[in-house]
Amino acid sequence: MNKETMKAWFQASRPPFFIATFIPLAIGWVLAGADGHWHSWRFLLVALGSFFIHLVTNLANDYFDHLHGTDDGLSIGGSRVLQEGKISLQTLKKAIILLYSAAFMIALYLIISLEIWLMIPFVLFSFFSSFFYVAPPIRYGYHGLGEVFVAINMGPIMVVGTYWVVTGSPGWLPFYLSLPIGLMVASILYYQNIPDIDTDQRVGKNTLAVRLGYKNAVHGLIVLFIAIYGSIILLILTRHLPYEAITCFLSIPILLALLKRLKQTKDSIIMDVYGKYVRILYFFNGVVILQSLLHTKVWI
Repeated sequence: MNKETMKAWFQASRPPFFIATFIPLAIGWVLAGADGHWHSWRFLLVALGSFFIHLVTNLANDYFDHLHGTDDGLSIGGSRVLQEGKISLQTLKKAIILLYSAAFMIALYLIISLEIWLMIPFVLFSFFSSFFYVAPPIRYGYHGLGEVFVAINMGPIMVVGTYWVVTGSPGWLPFYLSLPIGLMVASILYYQNIPDIDTDQRVGKNTLAVRLGYKNAVHGLIVLFIAIYGSIILLILTRHLPYEAITCFLSIPILLALLKRLKQTKDSIIMDVYGKYVRILYFFNGVVILQSLLHTKVWI
């Protein structure tokens, strides 16, 4: 594999978004460790399978959006490797099959070896969500449901699932703490759809942002973050999160800076660049929650 090919696959994988997978995995593992179950090899397998799914979801989105024509023309969606001719459609298809197979084998091994049969429906739900986000005939991402499925998968399923594999049983605390995490990951996808409102609308991709329109979509972003910070407050008040997690509110100026910039432009390319602020918000708040858990050994 030459340097240019490596760059193309790096571009296709969209690594800046991998932080969305790392945070929920780490929180699930830390919670399991607090209960006396670290089992590093289990966590590493869960992490490997999860990153495979995240990567193959990105590739599958590129593949099916390209077939549907969604990322053609002026669209800034996807990684653009197909449109730029850096990776062939056939090569991408082979990578998708390989990665789904690898992730499935990891999940199957963990379920059988640990005898956690009740996890099967959740694993199947995750595979379904990954593939049919833009794949026909379901394409739920084209019907404004992308954020819902992302919140469920990257929140409860990933946090509780990690805790479940490491400890051998699910728990309510991981579920409660997964709620703001799921909402924050959903905010990343929600924002990414705002710059592509016009191009998505032209090809019939009715994302939540398309359904709301630009002005209401920005208002929706505000509502979403009110729910995120509100859920953190609620978790602190109910003693499900240590009080140190209140540090999350130091990230509010970043949100205000983003909203100010959105009011100053409707240029889709510039708005896409501003997406880094949403990822920074997620990373900062996720790390704060993780750190607060690491420094507290007893939760109610």
